[in-house]
Amino acid sequence: MHILITGATGLIGGYLCSALNKDHKLTVLTRNISKATQQLGPNIHYIDDLTSVDFNDLDCVINLAGEPIVNKRWSNKQKCILRNSRITLTQQISNAIKQCHTPPHTFISGSAIGFYGRQSSTHIDEQFVDVTPEFSHRLCNDWEQAALSAQSTDTRVCLLRTGIVLANNNGALAKMLPPFKLGLGGPIGSGRQGMSWIHIEDMINLIIHMLTHSQLSGAINMTAPAPVSNAEFSQHLGKALNRPAKIPMPAWILKLAMGEMADLLLYGQYVQPKKALNSHYNFSYPTLDLALENLLG
Repeated sequence: MHILITGATGLIGGYLCSALNKDHKLTVLTRNISKATQQLGPNIHYIDDLTSVDFNDLDCVINLAGEPIVNKRWSNKQKCILRNSRITLTQQISNAIKQCHTPPHTFISGSAIGFYGRQSSTHIDEQFVDVTPEFSHRLCNDWEQAALSAQSTDTRVCLLRTGIVLANNNGALAKMLPPFKLGLGGPIGSGRQGMSWIHIEDMINLIIHMLTHSQLSGAINMTAPAPVSNAEFSQHLGKALNRPAKIPMPAWILKLAMGEMADLLLYGQYVQPKKALNSHYNFSYPTLDLALENLLG
């Protein structure tokens, strides 16, 4: 297949390009072709403008681009940057698909479990509609709607409602490790908030699974089937590192340091990947112990 990928130099995109490059023709949209070539290798076609590719020649588009959501405090300016980096490009891709005579058969576009907003301990799947209409929901909802505008009888749209992606030397786990290695880790706030996670290997394999399972469309929860509380996550991580994990992080300190963005850490969701399981995807790392043992053992 000929696949266009955006956000290819990010955590998920880098692993995905490595997996797909063996069997597919890849075109990567990037702002820095030289840097992307160094990171991803020369056997990929790079472009820095969407008009440089004919969407009629594409079989699939995988859209992973977006400003990292936890890099900077959520000022009004930063919120605009977060929205524009996701929604503007996604709408441009959808418009290009709609103008095609022979459009890509699949458009896979990013989103996040932040779509659901903060939730209690109830386990929720893709059919859940009682969302909390906070910033994370509005951002993900508008992002998803931009992608869904490309949906037609010729093009199916899959929305990646992604949880916490666990990987070596990058992403959320890399940020957690330093205090835990020093024995200073522990639960955040109440510790009761849900943490819905996924091993990077399952993240990549589930995206590839979508390419060959045409019954999958719409919102798809990209999480392992065993979400845990923040306190449980801390215990598992401490155990994997053979370190204590009992020093709590008070909510007020996070709110003081991070402002509204602290809500991502203080509140959560227990998310189930119902569509993935119903399509007979078999998770390589269904439990947190297995995932951490693989990544840290």
